[in-house]
Amino acid sequence: MVSRRCIIAVKDALEKLGIQHGEVILGEADLKENITDSQLDQIKSELLIIGLELQEDKKAILVQQIKTLIIELIYHSEEPLVKNLSVYLSHQLHYDYTYMANLFSTQEGISIEKFYICHKIERAKELLVYKELSLTDIAFKLHYSSVAHLSAQFKKVTGITPTYFKQNNNTKRDFIDKACSDQK
Repeated sequence: MVSRRCIIAVKDALEKLGIQHGEVILGEADLKENITDSQLDQIKSELLIIGLELQEDKKAILVQQIKTLIIELIYHSEEPLVKNLSVYLSHQLHYDYTYMANLFSTQEGISIEKFYICHKIERAKELLVYKELSLTDIAFKLHYSSVAHLSAQFKKVTGITPTYFKQNNNTKRDFIDKACSDQK
């Protein structure tokens, strides 16, 4: 998965620079020591080489945390949301959802809900390409209330039905960070 590769890449970059670190999770790295401005510049350079960017702006960091939580929910969580997405995000990040939604929309040009739906559809595409699960299983795995609900959202986002996508061996998928660019 992309997120696991990013974590490994960040760990490798820090180790290459000889910077002691603790836990590295998606979007965050716990450094064991204070670093100099020179080391910070080196980290930025190493991250750019591997296609990543150091986030220093608090608002940009919050937007990235929202994205990370959504992607983790869709790609790595087997448990359905006990609450709705807005309550989940507010609880996890300790911010008012309205503030986060306004910030996210301003920074990304798309609502949190559309971002969430687009990524769920990208995950559905991935699962359809693997051809290991039925559409019913995919709907269940992605916590849709029904196959009809998944199909309707799939068609709204992609312009085609999941069945058409699967039958025509349509393997065109978007990069995880570009999945919703057409939805803006």
